[in-house]
Amino acid sequence: MAYGSRLAATMARRLGRECVYTPSARLALYLALRRWCRPGGRVLMSPVNDDVILFVVLAAGLRPVLAPVSVWDGNIDPAAVPEATWRSVDAVLTTNLYGMPDRVAELRLRCEELGIPLIEDAAHAIGTHLDGQPIGTFGTAAAFSLSKHVAAMAGGFLAVEDAHTRRELELLRDDLLVPGRLAGDLATALRPLARSAVRTLHLVRPAWRTMQRLGLLERDDFRMALHAPRLAVSALQAPSLTAYEPWIRVDLHDFRTRHGTLVRGQLKLRMALLDENLTRRRAGVSVLSGTAWASPALRDRAARGGPLPLFRVPLLVHDRDALVQRLVRHGVVAGYIYDPPLDDYAGAEFVEPSPDPSSARWFASHVLPADPLLARTLTAALTKERTKTAHPPTPTAAVPDTTPPAPLGQ
Repeated sequence: MAYGSRLAATMARRLGRECVYTPSARLALYLALRRWCRPGGRVLMSPVNDDVILFVVLAAGLRPVLAPVSVWDGNIDPAAVPEATWRSVDAVLTTNLYGMPDRVAELRLRCEELGIPLIEDAAHAIGTHLDGQPIGTFGTAAAFSLSKHVAAMAGGFLAVEDAHTRRELELLRDDLLVPGRLAGDLATALRPLARSAVRTLHLVRPAWRTMQRLGLLERDDFRMALHAPRLAVSALQAPSLTAYEPWIRVDLHDFRTRHGTLVRGQLKLRMALLDENLTRRRAGVSVLSGTAWASPALRDRAARGGPLPLFRVPLLVHDRDALVQRLVRHGVVAGYIYDPPLDDYAGAEFVEPSPDPSSARWFASHVLPADPLLARTLTAALTKERTKTAHPPTPTAAVPDTTPPAPLGQ
């Protein structure tokens, strides 16, 4: 029986696709890129993305090509991508940022016309449907994460179209896994419980400040340190997961560790709670989408029954960076902020910059990703802090109508 096959079968029943279990979504995405992209290929992706994803793409020996994005959600704006760029890329990688679906119908059509794979990063979008179809079933392959919606802090999947490809990827995965140890499994199993205890006992603020003082946080800012000279040396070894491990392992050191039965058993229990978790998230999204800080596009989607971001709700606020620091006093630690955009962060040596970076810069510097499970607490904190709503510059202020006329389920 293949490693993690029971967990994979559970996810396959949700998606209606074959699934490969992986210790993390990072490893799942790396598998997809190695399987469908040749080293030296060019991958179109959003610059408003986790820096870890950038390093996964580089580790696969690929060149990130950064696309213009929507000022409202940070996802790729297909219409704004120059035709010359479309003709030059070998694959497209979606983001589904915070759970807001990419424009996958348009992206899939372009990929089919060009004969290139559409790879979905669905780490933020478990449980989200577009026109009745689960996110993660539109493209050639899709990477999912269990460390997001069910707070497992481990586990992922790669969803693919057929059993033959699944078996092929299982063999590739097994070659990349490193042996696990009981001590590591215990730490992985206890980490989510410890985080839950911190929140339950209202210790978020002191715990976070203590970690800052002790230097236990791996990022000094929203982005990890790039270490450009060392990164350039690693490029000489690509494709190589090992060469890029110092960057890919940040915040998740066991991303390629072969977890034992203890961790996989915990993941099975947490997956059983996924639908309940998603129900609570929808309730929180309903609260947050009705606030003054929600973008008009988000409020419009909510009013029309469109697909909503279930992982984090992107609120648009003034003076975001200072606000993030003040929110810690209210017991709220804001994460998943991807600022600056990847082209400003990495530079032209490591990525092909977007031809129009303005929307990405504005969105990345004003978005506050709000956890829908903390909707009431966060709304009260933002009100107490007298938070002002941010509005994009006038030329991009029109709200795009990206929601199909038929109601969409979640």
